[in-house]
Amino acid sequence: QTVPALQEHGTKITKHFYKTMFKNHPELKNIFNQTNQRKGDQQKALANTVLAAAMYIDNLGAILPVVKQIGEKHRSLNIKPEHYPIVGENLLIAIKEVLGDAATDDIMTAWEKAYGVIADVFISIEKEMYEEVANKKGGWVDYRDFKVVEKVKESDVITSFYLQPVDGGEIATFLPGQYITVKAEIEDQPYNHLRQYSLSCAPGQNYYRISVKREDAIGDNPAGIVSNFLHTNLEEGSVLPISAPGGDFVLDLKDTRPLVLISGGVGLTPMMSMLETVIKEQPEREVYYIHAARNGKLHAMKARVDEITRNHSQVKSYTVYDNPVEGDQFDKEGYIDYEWVSTVLPTNNAAFYFCGPKGFMRAMYQNLTKFGANESDIHFEIFGPADDITN
Repeated sequence: QTVPALQEHGTKITKHFYKTMFKNHPELKNIFNQTNQRKGDQQKALANTVLAAAMYIDNLGAILPVVKQIGEKHRSLNIKPEHYPIVGENLLIAIKEVLGDAATDDIMTAWEKAYGVIADVFISIEKEMYEEVANKKGGWVDYRDFKVVEKVKESDVITSFYLQPVDGGEIATFLPGQYITVKAEIEDQPYNHLRQYSLSCAPGQNYYRISVKREDAIGDNPAGIVSNFLHTNLEEGSVLPISAPGGDFVLDLKDTRPLVLISGGVGLTPMMSMLETVIKEQPEREVYYIHAARNGKLHAMKARVDEITRNHSQVKSYTVYDNPVEGDQFDKEGYIDYEWVSTVLPTNNAAFYFCGPKGFMRAMYQNLTKFGANESDIHFEIFGPADDITN
């Protein structure tokens, strides 16, 4: 019965919820990404989750894939069962205060019970995830200190950090496409900042590698707190607490069809992990890698992709620059569009993976659906609601 009201007021409720919760429990600012709070991404994502739970309250199995995706992020951020009652209490307060008289005692009682059921589903799934990572060879729970053993400038704005555990122990393997959470403890900042970064190397190394774009201030958007901290303050020998790898945006190595990887800007990080993996694990598999950037100065890891393309005949790579500079070598000027994609990709019977800014991914989704790719073959990574991309 509350679904129509949630559709109309969902984001207003979740905005009110976060405001109330942070007032009552400011320590949770150590967990929640305050940048995504300012942008409204987190509020929209939560509103859609609450709405989906209300719509499928009699069949929560229907939203299990979404629950598992959120659960992966929660495990990486070290969300624990004791956090759920806090969320529930403040969510009910927000629903009551936003809906006013429409939130009758019957509705509030129903939502209290419903939240308990939903929370139990998340807690149960996340318990399994914690146990799995704890029992994995080289795995761990919570944060573990890693040392920067190498820092490499990849472009004018992207730098790679090679990380090894301070304790000298083994590290858990991961699936290409997964991410880690880093905890940035920044001097003069009242709270810690947690950020999730895709691993940009293939599994099986004695290190993890993240490749981070420095987010500079543009217009009304302030500079990225964590990315600038990493670029400026982290040097070889610096220590960074991280959580064990996680995430469900992963390369399916059972699929032997052609693999299409498409990235925009720093979205290349999971694509590089997938590319480095597939040439080792599936050396016969056809791979088409398309990367878009402003120009060569901002294009990270181009030399490595060129090397792979030269040495592996089954790999073809293409570069698209929308604002090339003198001396740039590229295959197309402008943007990746359907007309061009349909000339470089030989088939739509392939596995498609893409990552990049939201506008870029929306365009890639439209290009691929127009190209005739099956919905089940299209995979992408995004923070927030998927309908931002698919609608």
